[in-house]
Amino acid sequence: MQSTDSSRMSPQRTSINVERRFPLDLRQSDQAIRELYEDAKCGRWKPDVDIPWEKFNASAYDAATMDAARKVWSRRAWLEYTGLAETPALIIRFCLELDREADPKYFLTVRNTEEAWHVESFHRYAEACGGYLEAPVNPQWQPLFNRGFHRDALDSKRSLDGHVLTHCLFGDGLECALATAWHANTREVVAKELLKRCAEDRERHARFGWLYIERRAALMSDEERATATQMLVSHLEQVELAGAHCVGLATTIDASADVLDTDLVASAGMGAVTAQEEVAIFTQYLASCRERLGTIGIHLPLLTHSTLGKI
Repeated sequence: MQSTDSSRMSPQRTSINVERRFPLDLRQSDQAIRELYEDAKCGRWKPDVDIPWEKFNASAYDAATMDAARKVWSRRAWLEYTGLAETPALIIRFCLELDREADPKYFLTVRNTEEAWHVESFHRYAEACGGYLEAPVNPQWQPLFNRGFHRDALDSKRSLDGHVLTHCLFGDGLECALATAWHANTREVVAKELLKRCAEDRERHARFGWLYIERRAALMSDEERATATQMLVSHLEQVELAGAHCVGLATTIDASADVLDTDLVASAGMGAVTAQEEVAIFTQYLASCRERLGTIGIHLPLLTHSTLGKI
């Protein structure tokens, strides 16, 4: 998809750290994160083998439901595809920054593999529902998916801790909460198994974010905490409250068709909850994050949404 956002289409320079590799310390420094890495290796699954694709019964659903499902699952593939570029960029940033631990670098490699499995599976499910869509029907959505998170991860002028706070702690945690809810409301057997696998992966991804930030918070100065917090706030205001993960949050984009699709897929038990329920999940997760972050000295302010008010 080509972005229609002119700020993203103009040439930009990304400041990248000069590599200073030695001394190269590969000692284990965080037992909990190393265990996440080991768990991910043991939990390895194969989308073409471990998902019962042959059990999908297209004839059980009417044309409108199938069309809605292909749109919903295509959208998930577009969102997950972001990680295929963002996670390798984050690994590079960890490797180039002095004194960053080895354990997160190892874990992020398996995070990227799991993201690839999710993209493959979401694409295949959309195909089973009548055909994967290569771009949003409404072109207004395109700039929201073309955010250049990989460039942000590489940019040495941006806080690495702020990036982890935004995309690993909050972003992966939100995706885990949503996938868990989708799975609980799913009756179709293929989507049920697929979302079970994805929710387990995303729970690990979110735990990594929390483990890393909870440890790093004690080392941050007040200025560093403020910078990291502002990165998260900007992401929430520009991306999440615009409807990236929860279409019911969109206000500047006409999401009425997307809301109807989401609700229809939820009613059919094909791997969703209603758009209104997704908004509730978002607001509850945001509140829980704010409370938990406050205990480690990261104070997330209230946000303003044009229809929800202060959240």
